[in-house]
Amino acid sequence: MTTPFQTLYTGRLWSIMSWDQLTAFWGRIEPEGWYLYAVGEEVPAAPATPEQTAEFVRRVDALLRDNHRHDYCSIVYADDLERPGFVKIYDPDNLGVSCGFSTNPPLPGWIMSRVPPEDLEAGRQPPEGRRRWWRSLFGAAAG
Repeated sequence: MTTPFQTLYTGRLWSIMSWDQLTAFWGRIEPEGWYLYAVGEEVPAAPATPEQTAEFVRRVDALLRDNHRHDYCSIVYADDLERPGFVKIYDPDNLGVSCGFSTNPPLPGWIMSRVPPEDLEAGRQPPEGRRRWWRSLFGAAAG
């Protein structure tokens, strides 16, 4: 049986192509009710607070712009660009082939979801620098 999370994760997502589109997209994120999941870290058991979500959006936006130095974004995907309920954010330092076809596509770095997420790869841990970045948002007990 496919879960709501699996349906969203494997379903059709729309790419946010430009940095201007990303700025507008973040403005449409209502901060309540989001599960924030750093792939490789513990799966969150409850949604983040609105303050945590707003801080995550602010900081992940800065990280993406600083680490993905291209004229385009194209590493943030959402189920709905106007009323998002599911967002995949790829880590600029681990892109591989994030678009197109691949038999082994990279996992996203982070997921924002209105439904409880599921562990995508229990054995994978992000690089220590990314783990420190994540923990700086939510403390050592982040999940």
